[in-house]
Amino acid sequence: MKETDLIKQITPSFYRRSSVVTGIGDDGAVIKPPSGHELVVVADAMIEDVHFSFNYMDLSDIGHRVLAANVSDLIAMGSEPLYYLITIGVPSDYNHNDIQSLYDGMNELAKVYNMDLIGGDTTSSSKLMISITAFGSVLPNKKRLRFQAESGDVVFVTGNLGESGYGLHLLNDDPKSKDNYFINRHKRPVPRQAFLQASQSLNRICLNDISDGISTELNEIAEASLVNIEINYESLPVHQDMTKLNSTFLKQLVLSAGEDFELVGTCSVQEWKQLEQLSQKLNVPIKSIGSVTSSSSNPKVNLIESDQTTILERKGYEHS
Repeated sequence: MKETDLIKQITPSFYRRSSVVTGIGDDGAVIKPPSGHELVVVADAMIEDVHFSFNYMDLSDIGHRVLAANVSDLIAMGSEPLYYLITIGVPSDYNHNDIQSLYDGMNELAKVYNMDLIGGDTTSSSKLMISITAFGSVLPNKKRLRFQAESGDVVFVTGNLGESGYGLHLLNDDPKSKDNYFINRHKRPVPRQAFLQASQSLNRICLNDISDGISTELNEIAEASLVNIEINYESLPVHQDMTKLNSTFLKQLVLSAGEDFELVGTCSVQEWKQLEQLSQKLNVPIKSIGSVTSSSSNPKVNLIESDQTTILERKGYEHS
């Protein structure tokens, strides 16, 4: 389809954010972020047969999922999601309805977070490719960064681990599986926006979103903060229905599957109880899973399981 037709099709009739000065329709968008805030910019791309498959996902699912990945990154930075840009590579046989389904999936999620689509680009491609750049705003002293973990901190995680990976396993086993809780956790993840409100009053939080598996995310925190981290396998939150799985398979899902788009982070012991109480009040499931044991020039993550301690290596998804 022609790019001019696509622009007309996706241009919103209004913008949710008053800070959008000029949106779609010019050579660039003009935005005015909230006064006193800093702008956070994230980007993510998904490619057909690499990050998703039409064997078990439709265009609306794909639109939802690629925007959710960006929203989760913004939340992990402590920022409020505001706007997004889309670049898509579209096969020649796609029609108006196909494109509309893709954008509908994004727009459904954008409504939840009050985000605006403010521009992008389109080109032809042999397979569907979607790249999103998303923007958020954060007060300078409320950024949640990987290098902010300190010795003595509580290590925590939101939600359960491995659910998206288990949903993908079910889909790979039978692509025609009817949607259930785990399949929807993979196809249509919902980032933890309420955590922003729960953690707003805390002075310091180190944070990472769980896109590549908790083993990778914790190692990233340890390396950025120059600390050693220790977690207890028995403390890791797991859905009751997954406890019946083969123990080796379950461990792989919990530690390495990724794409849960939950949050893992650290905060001081003094502020942990406050964070726990505020999270419970806002229905954000949160659990302590270990601690930051010491500062280190050779940072590592230790996993305690059945009184045995091993080093938790990065075993999550690696982007190619």
